[in-house]
Amino acid sequence: MPLRHSIAIVGTCLFVAASVAHAQTIRVRLSTAVNPPHPLVATGELWKAAVEKKTGGKVQVQFFHSRQLGDDRQNLEATVAGTVDASITSSILYPLVVKKQAFDALQLPFLISSYDNLAKVLQLPETQALLDDLGSAGLQGLNVTEGGLRHFLSARGQVAKIADMKGLKTRIVPVPLHKAIWDATGAAPVGMAYGEVYTSLQTKVIDAVEINVSSVVSENLWEPAKHLTLTGHYFWPAVLAYNKAKFDRLPADIQKAMIEAARETVQAQVMSAKADDAKQVGDLQAKGVRVYEFGELAQMRAQMKPIVEQWAAKDRNIAAFIQAVNRIEGR
Repeated sequence: MPLRHSIAIVGTCLFVAASVAHAQTIRVRLSTAVNPPHPLVATGELWKAAVEKKTGGKVQVQFFHSRQLGDDRQNLEATVAGTVDASITSSILYPLVVKKQAFDALQLPFLISSYDNLAKVLQLPETQALLDDLGSAGLQGLNVTEGGLRHFLSARGQVAKIADMKGLKTRIVPVPLHKAIWDATGAAPVGMAYGEVYTSLQTKVIDAVEINVSSVVSENLWEPAKHLTLTGHYFWPAVLAYNKAKFDRLPADIQKAMIEAARETVQAQVMSAKADDAKQVGDLQAKGVRVYEFGELAQMRAQMKPIVEQWAAKDRNIAAFIQAVNRIEGR
């Protein structure tokens, strides 16, 4: 055989081998805005590990957190556009960014009473129905996990009762549900991006923020604000979603592995968030943060009932979700 033919054959074989090797590795870019030790970083790490194990390394997940690829809204918009493959973003953004009103169900005030019940709720058919509805928005919903029960952090002093919230400039995500909730308390809600909270507390642009304990720790919010009141007004679920066009092009066995990995990690992630919450309250106290119980939880719950009823009337999926949660809660 002429030398040039041998070289051509070898070159072809090397090209084919390289192509096959490349085809066997699917690289996934996954993003979230939060910093460690936030529970949503655990969501990404658990899913990454489970997918890579289930696929025998055929899928390699590159996980970007700590706002490496942008804030919460930017991550969700990038997933819809396909500039990242997948993201973990707060569920409250889904009505705002992709016009899926039913996701408000996940943050209705005082609807879910405990992390243990939350873990059950996030695996209900009614929660899966929310995820299934994302196809028309260009997304494949994989799971809903938890960012941490929300409380009230003030830079102005102790907040022990509803009247203490009156007039406090309080950072919220700028969505109708959160505005309705905090208007009802008499606070002065201020819509603001997550990444702006620290400097806004520091410069007194805002007086307070409704926030989860893990964010107080991971964003160092305890430095400009020293008063944490344990209101536990709602949980902070987040959605792990994949760009649907990209997901649909994946081999069927890879799709199956990704879906299974997402479903199988929900319980562990929520229980991890529960454990982190308890530990981090103590950590904040050690840093000089004053932690208070809220003296008027019953009154605050009563104030929120009309909001829950109002939102139930907005969307049949919200109404169905509330009914399912009430069964778990024994109401």
